[in-house]
Parts: sequence; C-alpha cells; structure tokens
Amino acid sequence: MSENAAELTRKIVIMGAGGRDFHNFNCLFRHRSDTRVLAFTATQIPFQQNRRYPPELAGGLYPQGIPIVTEEALPELLAEGGVEVIFSYSDISHQQLMTVASRVLALGGKFTLPAPDQTMLRSSLPVLSVCAVRTGCGKSPVVRFLCHRLLSRGVHPVVVRHPMAYGDLTGRAVQHISATAETEQEPWTLEEREEFEPLLKLGVEVFCGVDYQAVLDRAEKAGDMIIWDGGNNDTPFFQPDLELVLLDPLRAGDEMAYFPGQVNLRRARILIVSKVDEATPEQMERLRNSIRTFNPNAITVEGRLELLLAHPDRVRNKRVLVVEDGPTVTHGGMPSGAGMVAARRYGAARVVDPRPAARGSLRDTYGLWPHLDAVVPAMGYSPQQLDDLRRTLEDTECDLVLSATPVNLGRLLCLSRPVEQVRYEFVEGQEGQLDRLVFDALGKKINR
Repeated sequence: MSENAAELTRKIVIMGAGGRDFHNFNCLFRHRSDTRVLAFTATQIPFQQNRRYPPELAGGLYPQGIPIVTEEALPELLAEGGVEVIFSYSDISHQQLMTVASRVLALGGKFTLPAPDQTMLRSSLPVLSVCAVRTGCGKSPVVRFLCHRLLSRGVHPVVVRHPMAYGDLTGRAVQHISATAETEQEPWTLEEREEFEPLLKLGVEVFCGVDYQAVLDRAEKAGDMIIWDGGNNDTPFFQPDLELVLLDPLRAGDEMAYFPGQVNLRRARILIVSKVDEATPEQMERLRNSIRTFNPNAITVEGRLELLLAHPDRVRNKRVLVVEDGPTVTHGGMPSGAGMVAARRYGAARVVDPRPAARGSLRDTYGLWPHLDAVVPAMGYSPQQLDDLRRTLEDTECDLVLSATPVNLGRLLCLSRPVEQVRYEFVEGQEGQLDRLVFDALGKKINR
C-alpha cells in the first residue's frame, strides 16, 4: 500500500459486548478495503476480552483475525490518531453513553452511532420482531406466547435470537438448535440455555450465531415466518414487517433514558406493557405519558407475567434462596424479578442473603452490581462460573432454592438442595388482542 493510500485508510475501533459489535462489523466493514478495524472492545459480559474475532468470520482482509480487548485499552488504540469509534452495544443510559462519547472525543477520536436501518438484513419471509426498551421487560415470554398462537393457527415460526457470541467464536457463524438433546451435548452458557430450552419444548427451532446473513439464509429454509427475538434493548438485525416493543412499568422513565431503548419506543407499531399487575397507578400513568410523548400512534397492548410453580405450597414458611435471570438483575438494573415476587406471594418466611456464601466470580458480580443484595444472579458464562454458581447455592443456608431462570438448575448443576422452579408466561389483558393485531398485519404475507 502506498503512503498516500495508507493515509486515506479509515481506522476503526468497534465498542461492543459480544453481539451487536460483530454484526455491525459484518454489515459495514468486513469487505471494505479502505477501512482497517484495529480492534473490538468488550464490556457488560464477563470473560469476553482477550479473544480474537477469527479469520473465518473476519474475512480475507483480516488473515490474523481481529483482537478483542477491554475498554481500558481505548487510550492506546486512539493514540494512533485519526481513529473512529463505532459504538455497538445496548442497554446503556444516555448519561453513560455521552460519558463514553466524551471520553473518546477527549482522546482525539471520532464517535459514531450507526443508524439501525444500516444493519437490518432483508428476508424473503415475513419478519415479526420482539424488542424492548430495557433488559428484562419480558421479551422471551412474549415470544413464547406468539409461537404458541402461531402454531395453533398452523403457522410454523422459527425464532432467530440476538447473538450471544461468547467463548471461542470459531465454527459459530450459524447455530441451529432443534432438539433438547443438542443443548445437553453443547457447552452452552446458562444465558443461552435460558433462551433455547423453553422454545424447544414448544417444538420451535432456534437460530443464532455470529454471521447473521448466513443465519438468515438457513432460517428462511426452516419455517413459514421469522420471529426476531431481540437481546437487551437492541434494535433488530432483520428488517421487520411488524415491530413489537416491550415496556416495563416497574422501571417507568427508563424507556426514555436508555439507548437504544428510546429508538425502539419511537419505531414500534405495537407497544406491549408487561407486568401491569405489579405496577402502581403512578407508574402506569408515567409510562402512558411516555407513549403519548414519543409514539402516540402506536397501538398499546397491556398484559402481565403469570407465575407458575409446580408446588407453591413448598415455599410457605421456608427460608428461601432466590435465583433470578442474570442479565435482568445485572445490566438490566432490576434488584429482583419473578423469583422474589414468588417468594412474597407464596409466603416465604425469609429470603436468605446470598452474599456471605458467594464463591469465585460471583463475589466479583456482587462487587460490580452493588444493588444486588437479596438474590443470586444466574451467572454461567463459563464452566468455572457455573461451578461458582453451584457452590454458592450449595453453601448458602436455606430450606429451598427458588429459581426463576428457565433452566432446570437442579438438574444442570446436580444440586443436593431442593429446588422449586418459577416459570412465567405472558397473559394479555384483553384476550385475543395481540393475536388479532399480528394476523391483521401479517396474515396475507404468512398465508401467501
């Protein structure tokens, strides 16, 4: 390359969290010979740094792959001069986002937010997207609800999950999960199992991976339509024919204060307000005001998450250890979730403080998220972290583990303690409303 050509090369650092960052690279930069991606930075999810985006995914312009480093490496990366930072992760407050941007600008870099449509792939099948304004609004129960309704009408959906690109990325361009046995054979993280297993029980195939054009090509051959199941509060990777977005009244105000949640709020055709049975009138009114301000033309559907326990009587008067979905109570910011609701509703004598018995990486988790003082986040991003979770649950003095992760922790971790599983399913406030709205919007495309 000549000296002048080198000066014209666009130098990029992609800030991410092991998902959206790789998709943005694949769509925007993988084949750009005038661009050099120096590195990905990683945050939010543990154990994602000090890896490489492998050559098989990075393409011919990157025969050595691309390093994945911590955000602390930004000053060194920007010291080269003329570097553009592409921000590529989700569920960050507007205050935090501008703090990151200010740091980049102060270090001499350029800060860019790609437009959602720049990275939305088009499908030959109808696409229904389910996204949210924050992590933990209840996307997964709504996806299951929609799958059940579609199947009852003879429509065969496939679900494409937002990436959970953890661990070694080699060979993970496309992941197709079609049977429960496959989840037993593969070294899935706990978060991946939480998303896959309930859908597999419905008979719905799940796709995910790292290269979402290749994922889309495979998924289109497997069903009649695609449900995009978003991660955190990210925007869809596929161009949706119908955009559903969930809001959480228990965090009223967050829908306008987090990126890109407000983007989703403004874009949605249907807004789903979940957990209405747990919210106060003041919280509901604040949320409705946000809807009137940011998307008054959207159709609003209200509903709740119904708790389902096989043996609710086992909870009464017991000392319970509550386990909650990890992302919801960590970067989602919730102090607790369905497990705590079940403990209170079914008369637990006491919720045990898990922190004194926290082992290994879980001690670090409590340090990073100090608002977690009453529950165990179901963290399992590596075999060692799964073992840390197992030891924490075994070493905490309690009568019962009340687990609100969709995965059977007793079986997965071979726990000696009794475990009561808390399941939760979406229930509409007006029966049949969401079903009618979806088929009114997509019926002709589904049945063509």
